[in-house]
Amino acid sequence: MKRRKILTTFFAWLLLSPILFLILFPLAVTLMTALKPRAELTAIPPNFLPSHFQWNHFVEVWQHTNIPHAILNSLFVSFSATVLTILVAAPFAYALTRFRFRGKKVLRFFLLVTQMLSPIVLVLGLFRLMVAAGVVDSLGFLSVIYAAFNVAFSVWMLQSYFATIPKDLEESAWIEGASRLRSLVGIFLPLAIPAIVIVATFTFVNAWNEFIIAFSTLRDTHSYTIQLGIIEMTGYYSIRWDYIMVAVIIASVPVSILFFWLQKHLIGGLTSGSVK
Repeated sequence: MKRRKILTTFFAWLLLSPILFLILFPLAVTLMTALKPRAELTAIPPNFLPSHFQWNHFVEVWQHTNIPHAILNSLFVSFSATVLTILVAAPFAYALTRFRFRGKKVLRFFLLVTQMLSPIVLVLGLFRLMVAAGVVDSLGFLSVIYAAFNVAFSVWMLQSYFATIPKDLEESAWIEGASRLRSLVGIFLPLAIPAIVIVATFTFVNAWNEFIIAFSTLRDTHSYTIQLGIIEMTGYYSIRWDYIMVAVIIASVPVSILFFWLQKHLIGGLTSGSVK
């Protein structure tokens, strides 16, 4: 039995190895490019491994570019957008799951239709709105925009999970004298933590990776997010690919930490619907 399990594991890894290679190879190229001496970046024929590792590139990028400030801006925008999205989407999804009211189907259809609109289509209108309101270069308003684009998806995700939570648990709390708000906060939301974590993670990643809206609405370099901070490092006549690859690696660290920290909740949220 043990031998059969070992063989099954071996063949599973063998079948997955091409996919694993496709995923890891770009990451390896990024890391090797970040550590190469500048003279070897354009060498012909190219060498995958550098002659010696230039770890000082990380120090130079951190000290002489706008990347640290851009990371702080992205953290603020992504975290704010995530909190706003959860505060709006969770009660919205709860109402769609637990209450009956007129226009419920129309509202669900409206949420579905909004997912078909690309942010690029709305960029011009959003920019004119920000100019009229005097909030160009406002990271707070950018957070609101990101939250607005993620609310519909979050509501769809949350309501499908909320529907699996038995209503009997809340009714038992009501019989004991608890109010709807107390049962929601004390019983319902703790059971919905896996779904909330998934929605929060997707919202954070979407806000962190977003480029078009930030590029169209942010003008001051002090307001740049990490995506704009990386683009800022490209010049007209020369491009420091080693610095850009270093910035890409630095930009991937917060998201990687987030996934590593929340991986148990993510797995639980993705699989819970199949076992309830």
